[in-house]
Amino acid sequence: MGTDQASQHTFTVELNEPAAEGVYRMRIRSSVAHAMRPGQFMNLAVPGDASHVLRIPLSFSRIDSKGGSVELLYALVGEGTRRLSQMAVGDTSTVVGPCGNGWSLPSGEGRALLVAGGIGLPPILACARMLAQERIGFDVVVGARTGSMVVLPDSDEVLHYGGVQLPENGWEGGYDPDRIVTLTTDDGTLGSVPGKKMFATDGMADLLRRRSYAQVYTCGPTPMMAAVARIALDHDIPCQVSMERLMGCGFGACSCCNVALAKGGYALCCQDGPVFDARELAW
Repeated sequence: MGTDQASQHTFTVELNEPAAEGVYRMRIRSSVAHAMRPGQFMNLAVPGDASHVLRIPLSFSRIDSKGGSVELLYALVGEGTRRLSQMAVGDTSTVVGPCGNGWSLPSGEGRALLVAGGIGLPPILACARMLAQERIGFDVVVGARTGSMVVLPDSDEVLHYGGVQLPENGWEGGYDPDRIVTLTTDDGTLGSVPGKKMFATDGMADLLRRRSYAQVYTCGPTPMMAAVARIALDHDIPCQVSMERLMGCGFGACSCCNVALAKGGYALCCQDGPVFDARELAW
């Protein structure tokens, strides 16, 4: 997908509340919703400190392009996101978007496999909705360090799998009776296999023993995505990865979000990504 021209929009906070340990869910109303595509990101200006000139880049998990609302999930990782968590309903600021390139639909027929780790969940949720809208079947692996850090989407539609309430198709788009949603935690405190310590890649390997896939989509910590990419390559499955880098400007001016390429040289995460073909990258 090509990059649309980013522009500045105002936004109003409609919801801003804890979603899990160290994670907040925010819903904003803004005209940027009419332009965003799954996998793209936006740059939010957080009020409260004039010395903080850099915006915060965030992917979205849900978007209502007709209603003009965007749902975000973000981790409290510094002073900027701490101030973001203090924005109240009705507060306003500005956002620049759409930024970057988003997910592409699978080039072949068959199911897709989505693998999310930690706060890499938002663009995976957006990807799931994109696939559901296109009636493309998919399975999902959601990984977290511990049970208290598991974020469940704010939806009435849930899938009971392994005794754990997990998001079903809202993830949206109608019921898929064949869908498998696997939850893993590093310490085994919550998961589709009760008490078992598992990484997201363990859940992925289990599904690959049971099914074949035409496409893999992943977002999460870089070591996890590197492992997912290697597993996908070993199974000859195309893999798209949503990279995370410190994006100072969000439009290619500062060049601080370099991503090393397998052929040599670098790409810019904010302009050429954040979604890349995993085979293009030097892991």
